[in-house]
Amino acid sequence: MALGYRTSRVAIGITLAVAATQALSQEMPSKSRLDEVLERKILNVCTTGDYRPFSYRPDGANDFVGIDIDLGRSLAKSLDAEAVFIQTKWSDLMADFKAKCDVAMSGISVTLPRQREAFFSEGYLVNGKAPIVRCDDVSKYQTAEAINQPATRVVVNPGGTNEKFARANLANAQIQLFPDNRVIWQEIAENRADVMVAESVEVKLQEKLHPGLCAVNPDQPLQYGEMGFLLPRGDVEFKAYVDQWLHLAKATGEFDRIFEANMK
Repeated sequence: MALGYRTSRVAIGITLAVAATQALSQEMPSKSRLDEVLERKILNVCTTGDYRPFSYRPDGANDFVGIDIDLGRSLAKSLDAEAVFIQTKWSDLMADFKAKCDVAMSGISVTLPRQREAFFSEGYLVNGKAPIVRCDDVSKYQTAEAINQPATRVVVNPGGTNEKFARANLANAQIQLFPDNRVIWQEIAENRADVMVAESVEVKLQEKLHPGLCAVNPDQPLQYGEMGFLLPRGDVEFKAYVDQWLHLAKATGEFDRIFEANMK
């Protein structure tokens, strides 16, 4: 083998290695969000405020309440920081999270399209999709096939996984968009819609809050689902910290206490 050929191969190898290192350095964050939060002592949390029992903000209220709100405060406290909640809506969730927040906590379903753009924490709740209907109609809407009929009026909040589920699985039904997820249940109660499909924990709570509405088989959901917290893509240090905090919150019983307090 000629010396010039060997030298050329070495040079190519070095060039490729340098290019790969540069590409990796561009993808990896220069500084972990963990260090940034520790320095600024503020944890910016994106949340929708329309999704009981996870994140809710009534009209005129100064603050949010819910499972993910309490968990956000717990995470911030563990970092010696203050949780600052930044309101978003489902259609803007990813864009607002990337631009404004360290973490998004709002009963967020883990999906592969979201995973392409961000990290997820470890899942903290298994929570599939289940219908809620007027109690007189429970036997009528036992399956997705029974709901997916031209005469059925399915109401959904726009921009999230509820709408995606309805359009993917209930396309034969009349799909109605309703913008305010806080009061969407009245559309069913007042007979302007027949069904909403949402997370099983949510429909269980709304059943308690709205006499006359009943969750349909919430412990046997129509679709498997998990919930997690959105975290900056590529920031393995921050994800490791959040996962460890979540593990300890569950191990010590803090998570269960927060969950039960918000389900009353």
